[in-house]
This record gives sequence, structure tokens and C-alpha cells, in this order.
Amino acid sequence: MQGGTATDDDSPGGDDKLAPGTFMALVAMGLGVFVIANDFTALNVALPAIEGDLDVDVGSVQWVINAYALVFGMAIVSGGRIADMFGRRRVFFIGSILFAAFSAVGAAAPDLGVLIAARIGMGVGGALMWPAILGMTFAALPESKAGLAGGLILGVAGIGNAIGPLIGGVLTEALSWRWIFVLNVPIALFAMFVTWRKVHQPQELADERIDYAGMATISAALVLLLLALDQAVDWGWTDARVVAMLVLSIVLMVTFAVIERRAGERALIPPDVIANRRFRAACLTVLTLSAVFFSAVLYVPQFFEKILDYSTVEAGLGMLPMLAAFAITSFIAGPLYNKVGMRVVVGTGTGMIALGSVLLAILIGPDAGFTDVAPGLLAIGIGCGLFYPSVTTAAVTALDAARSSLAGGLVYMFQIAGGAVGLGVSTAIFTSSSESQLGDLVSDETGFALTGHEQAVLHGTLAGTDAAADALAELPARVAAEINRLVADSFAHGVQTTFRVIAVVAIVGFLVAILDLARTPDPEDPPG
Repeated sequence: MQGGTATDDDSPGGDDKLAPGTFMALVAMGLGVFVIANDFTALNVALPAIEGDLDVDVGSVQWVINAYALVFGMAIVSGGRIADMFGRRRVFFIGSILFAAFSAVGAAAPDLGVLIAARIGMGVGGALMWPAILGMTFAALPESKAGLAGGLILGVAGIGNAIGPLIGGVLTEALSWRWIFVLNVPIALFAMFVTWRKVHQPQELADERIDYAGMATISAALVLLLLALDQAVDWGWTDARVVAMLVLSIVLMVTFAVIERRAGERALIPPDVIANRRFRAACLTVLTLSAVFFSAVLYVPQFFEKILDYSTVEAGLGMLPMLAAFAITSFIAGPLYNKVGMRVVVGTGTGMIALGSVLLAILIGPDAGFTDVAPGLLAIGIGCGLFYPSVTTAAVTALDAARSSLAGGLVYMFQIAGGAVGLGVSTAIFTSSSESQLGDLVSDETGFALTGHEQAVLHGTLAGTDAAADALAELPARVAAEINRLVADSFAHGVQTTFRVIAVVAIVGFLVAILDLARTPDPEDPPG
């Protein structure tokens, strides 16, 4: 329960002092969050290496990120329910074991299919870990320090995100991208050991049933939506298979709404939870803005490596303006939340995210350098650092303390689902834009017309794929001599087009935050 303590022997109460063992308990929680967050960004700088090693295109390799994110996002609410039903500590152990085991599978993956399957398993493990961690962290701190709990979890997540590209870059360059997965195993095991020794919280277990039908329908709907977005680039938007997937996705979303209405308290999103105005507004704002963070951590490192010719380590360092600012600001967000209130912190954070997105949309392009990209990254990092911890705290504290794991899971579900869908949309925009631009550039400058297949695979020249090398060998000499420059220009054009759309989404998210979330009652705001 929120306001509880770190050990069985400690008695709950209104005392602001931290109970004995709380510090080490928080270390354990932080390690669990770190290993999950690190995996989101460490792999992004390694995607070109994975693309080359497994001979796949950029549209396919993004599923290494999206498969993990989608499963994580959809299962995390059930993870919160399971944590409340069977005990957060126990569920944390189960999730950690799954995360570590599938990380080992990912490290040994012989092809993209096995790698994506491993990421799905890791997503399930992470979905069990995260809400249990959030619930245990809120329980380890007194109620007066609720803002600190949200800031701590998202601050550590920010550190994991910030260090991830550096870790991923160093391991990929010195050893192999596979070592990113290997590293997860000892960290997860150490977090389990510390939790086993130091975290012993009393908890009233909820007598609930999991809404399997709701979870299945919304998961299937989102998977079909993302598959349709992915395949529409190759098959065309009017292809019967794409249309069928889109229609079925909509039908499943409607079915999900009907199931949720009939499920009552067993619903994936219980009616009393979604009826809470502040909680609902928080989730909507998170859903809207998460596409910005996901798109930045996927496409900016690739821009550094493929356009600016950075090494994986340099690409990781290049992300520091955003990710280090995210980490540092996350720790400041908790005290600010308690001092000036949710409205000010969330409004400022969403405004900075929108500003950073607009800067990237304007400044990134074929002739852009690091100094053009850095201001936008910095603004997004500061904005995310203020926004995510504060909106998480606002959402969790809007509900009863017994709902803390569920509330945390729901907020993160909206964050990851919004990011996954946003990433699917942005990838479709990027792929269509960059491939079309490549065809136009080659035609205008050489007079040669590329086939659709050639447009799709030639982008692999930036990652050194076998398919790109084979296609390049079939081109006339005058085209082959220019292809690297033209591919780079078309890649940069695709990235710029993507961020122009993302900037519009970010502005919408900012408006939702100030017109909806900031207007909801917030009892934790200071008087006046």
C-alpha cells in the first residue's frame, strides 16, 4: 500500500522518515527499471548493425523495437493486475526471470524472426516487472513523498535511456550488438538478489480476474494496425490485404469497447479508473506525446550513423543532449511537482516537447549537422524529463493507493502503445517518403528508372546489406557511381518528412495537456 514501508517489521504511518532498508529497496527497484529502459535506447544505435548482419531493411528491423514495445504496452496493465493479485515482489521475480531468459535467446538469435520472438518474450517479462516496481516504490515511501516516487522511477528510466545508446554503441563497436542482450542477464539477476534480500512489503492481495478477452482484442487490433502500416508501403494502401487488416483492426477496437463495458470491474481498464477525469486526461496526453520520444530515439541515431557517418559510439554520444537532459530533469521533476504543482510542471514539459519537435522538423535535413539537431534534442529531453514523472505521479495519486500498480501499468501502457503506434506511422511515412524521393532523384540526375524493389532495398547500402549489394551490382555504372549520395539524400529527406508530421502530433499533445489535463482538479497543487 502507498505510504507503506520497505520491510515487514516496519509499521505504516504518516512519518516522513524513510524506513530501514528503504534505500537498498529503492536501489533494487532502480536496477529493475534501468534494465528495462536501457533496452529501449541501446538497440536503436545498433539497428544499422543488425540490419546489415541479418540482411533486412529498415522497415523490417524497426520491429525489433516495436515488437517489444507493443507487447510490453499491451501486457503491462495485466501485469499490474497480476501484481495486485499475487504480490508485487513475487511478480517482479517472475518477470525478471522471463526478461533475462529471453535476453539470452536474443543474444543467440540466428535471424530476425527469432530476434523478434525474443523481444516479444522480453516484453512480457518487462510488463510484469514495471508495474510491480512502481507499486513497490510508492509503497516504500511515505505519502508526502509521492512526487519523489514518480521522479525516482522515471529518473532512473531516464538514466537507462541516456546511458543506453552509449552502452549499445560501445558494445556494438567493440564486440557485437548481441552483447546488449547479454548485459541484461547479470543486471536482472542482481536486481532480483537485492529485492529478495531487502524488499519485504505487506500487501493486501486483490481478488480479481484478468480481462483476457479485452487484452486479446486490443492487442490484436494494434498488431493488425501496425502490420497494415508496415505492409502498405510495399503492397499499396488500396491492396485488399492492407484494407482487410485496417477494417479488422477497427472492428476489434469496437469489440474491445463493448467487452470493456460489459466486463465491469474485471475490465482491462476498470470503469471507475477511466471515469476519473484527471487519470483519463493524463493517459490521453501520454498517448499523444509518446510518438515524439519513440521517433527521436529511433531515427536520430540512424541519421547520425547513415548521414553524418558517426560510429555507433559517436551516435550514442550524439543522443546525450536529449537523453541526459531527460535523466537529469526527471530527478528535478519530483521536487518541482511537490512545490509548484502538476499544472505548471506538465504544461512546461509538454511545451518543451512541442518546441523540440518543431526545431527538429525545421533544422534536420540532408545538409544538417550535429549543431542543427542538438537544440531540438535538448528541448525534447528537458520536456520529457518534466512531463513523464509528473504525469505518472498525477495519474497514480488520482486513484486509490491500492490501485497504484494498475495505475502505473495503465499510464505506461498508454505511453508504450502511443509510442508503438506512432513509430509504426512514422516508419510508414519515412519509408514511403524516402523511397519515393530516391526514385525521383535517380530519375532526375541519371535518367534511369528504379523499380519499386530497387527503391526498397537500395537504402540498405547505408547499412551494408547483401540485398543492397546485389541490387547495386545490377545497376548501370553511371547510376551505381551516384547511388550512395542519392540514397543518403533520400534518407535524410524521409527523416525530415517524418519529423514534420511528428511536430504536428506534438503540438496537438501540448494543446491536450493545457486544455484538458491542466484544467482537471489537482488536490496536490499548493494553495494559491
